Amino acid sequence: MSILVRMSQDVRRDEEQSTERRAQILRVNYLDTSQLGEKPLFRDILPIDQMRQYRIIPIQADDHTILFGITTTTSQQTMNALTEHFTDHKISFSLISETGFRDYMLLYDPPEQVEYHDIDITSSESAAQVSQISDLLSQVRADDMLAYLVSQAHQLNASDIHLETQANNIRIRFRIDGVLHPIATLDFDKYRILIGAIASAGNVSTNADTAQQGHIAQQVTMADGTLVDINVRLETVPTIHGMDAVMRLFNMNREMYNLDQLGLSDEQRKVVDDIIAKPSGLVLVVGPTGSGKTTTLYSMLNSLVSDERKVITVEDPVEYQFDGITQIPIHSAEAGNDGSFADKLRAILRLDPDIVMVGEIRDNDTAKTALQASLTGHLVLSTFHASSAAAALTRLGDIIGQNPLFVSAIRLVMAQRLVRRLDDASKVAYAPTEPEMAKIREVIESLPEGTERPNLEGLQLYKAGSSPANPFGFSGQIAIREQFRMTGEIRTLLETPGSLLSAQTIEAAAVKSGMRTMLQDAMLHVVAGRTTLDEIYRVVE
Repeated sequence: MSILVRMSQDVRRDEEQSTERRAQILRVNYLDTSQLGEKPLFRDILPIDQMRQYRIIPIQADDHTILFGITTTTSQQTMNALTEHFTDHKISFSLISETGFRDYMLLYDPPEQVEYHDIDITSSESAAQVSQISDLLSQVRADDMLAYLVSQAHQLNASDIHLETQANNIRIRFRIDGVLHPIATLDFDKYRILIGAIASAGNVSTNADTAQQGHIAQQVTMADGTLVDINVRLETVPTIHGMDAVMRLFNMNREMYNLDQLGLSDEQRKVVDDIIAKPSGLVLVVGPTGSGKTTTLYSMLNSLVSDERKVITVEDPVEYQFDGITQIPIHSAEAGNDGSFADKLRAILRLDPDIVMVGEIRDNDTAKTALQASLTGHLVLSTFHASSAAAALTRLGDIIGQNPLFVSAIRLVMAQRLVRRLDDASKVAYAPTEPEMAKIREVIESLPEGTERPNLEGLQLYKAGSSPANPFGFSGQIAIREQFRMTGEIRTLLETPGSLLSAQTIEAAAVKSGMRTMLQDAMLHVVAGRTTLDEIYRVVE
């Protein structure tokens, strides 16, 4: 039995207990319909439309008695009318749960067999499709609902599933290539069951008044026999209408995590290959949430795994599970005690690793421990939240103070963002305006010496087009990057006592040392026709 099935049963049990307490308050009999073995149907007592309208179900009947199941919304007027109508029968009533009522209605008025439809975000009839998928979800159990959404999200290469509570319903959206697309809506009764099952599987509480994090990793066999791997990071937050949730999807295909898939330029790849050839020091990959930092680190790790090396990770949570790597989970709620990143990191350093990945550097203790580990022959890989490569050093300095370990420890700082890639089949060429051309020339001419500059004569730019297969004009994403090593001007700056270490001075020194900025990297993609000016201005400051 799957975790979600068990959690759905727990939610049902809670609902039945609540209904029983309500029956005691109202001084009416209570009946737990989930405990009934056989459920005979009495179709000639009431029409189906009246059962649905008046919220009443005939549960037991013979020549002399009729037992009706009622809900908390069944009116006293309805019960009086039934008693007066069936004068030759003894009429009795028992309170049943809302789920019990819905289950009986499905027996009296069964829906047509559920057909799972593939979601097509390119459909011009998006409103009709949202309605169709909403109807489908309303008919299936909670674990099938989640499995279907996850399988469709993977099929559409979505990165996240958003469950958003609103005043009248719950909206479901997928983030695809960085943009959200409406998929379906749910009513609150159905969502309560779904979010209860998801929260229990992800080890979070539906009653919490603070944001929470969880992780769901399991296999679910849907009612139609389809086997779905569910591997998501769960984020929840209470809102004025209920609990919102975002599920980040993890793709377990190890072949995706290799350096050839990262889109590194020749210069960037040469630096990464050099680090892999001589694995020691600290490598930081920085950027906002959803910029592909973890994918970049795992691609590096994948290239480093061998029989001669011991690779250990400490993560919150473990996002991708790979053979040949010892992966240690940690939970945010444990930070500050024996389960903190720094404590776990010190523990794994005693296990004699060659390579260590720290999911994220968050505090002084973890930063210092990572720096010290990188100075003692280990290669330490980690992510860090910063807006640029230069800002990463200033933020790290804010955390641990001015520290001479910087220069000796850090091998590489790489910052990245994701922009949408133009669909080659539908993109539309156009001649750039004079202001656009002036900006392009300015950026291209500022490229570091030794960087090959593209020919801008007769340059054509591209904008997103549209086609029946892809009305949005984009297909996939491109990582734009900037990176530097501790060489040249930047090393001199950091080794000079009393230097002003602002993000601006560090970036200027890195540029003098040959760094290509993120804007320059992005502009080369624009000139090559892979993305648009609007797209890079949307992402790059």
